[in-house]
Amino acid sequence: MKIFLKINILLVVCTIWFSCSISYKFNGASIDYTKVTSISIKDFPNMAALVYAPLTQKFTEELKDKYTRQTKLKVLRENGDLDLEGEIINYTLTPQAVKEDAYASQTRLTITVRVRYTNNTNSEEDFEQTFSAYQDFSNDNTIEQVQDQLSQEIIKEIIDQIFNQTVANW
Repeated sequence: MKIFLKINILLVVCTIWFSCSISYKFNGASIDYTKVTSISIKDFPNMAALVYAPLTQKFTEELKDKYTRQTKLKVLRENGDLDLEGEIINYTLTPQAVKEDAYASQTRLTITVRVRYTNNTNSEEDFEQTFSAYQDFSNDNTIEQVQDQLSQEIIKEIIDQIFNQTVANW
């Protein structure tokens, strides 16, 4: 009986030891780094009718940060193995839930970005596509009070969509 107890204790200790020492990081990217070493990301100008001044810089910098953090690609201004460019084409506010007094109790902020992706090592992967995301907010707040936070959340979602479409190959 003592040997059985010792074996069980040894198994528990080994399990804890190995489970603490094994780590796996999944970033979703499936890139052949022998063929692709760089990505060029141009500024995404704001072409929307309603303009939120910091949107271009926030979007472009967050996009570059995503590829820097989650890939080994060198981010360049131009002439990368992969090329991303486009423009912000929509920044709109739309009333959502209308109350009995005919005023909206919620508003939706939507951002839409047109992206042109070129893979200079495999032109079959090239595309032009529109990505969009939105966040709703209560009309207890003005857009000026919430647009920094909401735009940051929307930007993150759109960038995740772009990243998955370009290098995740799911």
